[in-house]
Order: sequence, then C-alpha cells, then structure tokens
Amino acid sequence: MSSETIAAAATSGLGTRRPRHPPAATASFLSFRLRPAARLPGAVAASASASASASRLCKAKAHGDDQLVLDVAESTWDDLVLGSESPVLVEFWAPWCGPCRLMHPVIEDVAKAYAGRLRCLKLNTDKNRDIATSYGIRSIPTILIFKNGERKETVIGAVTDTTLAMTVERFL
Repeated sequence: MSSETIAAAATSGLGTRRPRHPPAATASFLSFRLRPAARLPGAVAASASASASASRLCKAKAHGDDQLVLDVAESTWDDLVLGSESPVLVEFWAPWCGPCRLMHPVIEDVAKAYAGRLRCLKLNTDKNRDIATSYGIRSIPTILIFKNGERKETVIGAVTDTTLAMTVERFL
C-alpha cells in the first residue's frame, strides 16, 4: 500500500478498531426486561395490576380455601373436569418444567379475573400419566379448555396472559 492510501484510511477511520459489543447491542439485548407490561383486556388487567402489587408485598402465599387454581388427579378428573357445568381450564404441567412455572402466575391471574365463571385446574403429568396420554399431551405446558365435559380448545406452550384471556373469552 502506498503512504497516501494509509493516510486516507487513517483519516477516514478505516484503520481504527471497533469495539466488539457496542452499547446499542447490549441495550437491545436487555430491553426485553425493560419493556412495559402488555395491555390486558378488562378484568384481567385489573387483576394483573393488583396481583403485581400484592406480589411485591409478600412473596409467600398461604394455600388454603382461597386457592384459585386447584390440583386435579385421575381420581377427581371426572367430577372436577368432565362433570363441571362451567367451562374448565386445565394446565398440564410438571415441577421440572421452567415454562410451566412461568405459566402459573398467568393462570392465577386468569382465574382471578374469571372467578365464578371459569374453573382453573392443574394436572401434574408426572403423577397422572394416563390422563395426559389419553388426551395426547406430548409437550408441556399444554392448556386444555373443556365445556360441558367436551374438549374445546388446546393451547400448547407458554403464552401471554392476553392470548390466554382471548381464548377463554370465546367459551364463556
């Protein structure tokens, strides 16, 4: 290279070293944590904001009669799900499943928002393999919605609260 080419490159910034991780890339990588919460429809929005402030005050919650999402097993499946007069949302989950644990607060919010109109249950697939197999559950979390004892809708994977609320609204 000639000395003129090297001088031109030095003045234009071509010979300078660029940082590996520019601040803009780091900010966009972390921006998912800083995004505002999604807008929820009606009652779900009110319950979500109330539960968010309540969860900041106290992380531990006593499990008693006020529990909105109940566990269901093979022995109680027919009574709680198939024999229910109101629509039923059942989450198929396992304790080792990370996305399942992410869905628990979402389902609790939906249960609060639709209390009295929708029954929310969860079924541990590790303990109740026969029911999971009979409904073709191949991945978790999977949410099934039943109405009048019939399976009406299937939601596979972790979804947002707005998506779940819109799905539930169709069957109320």
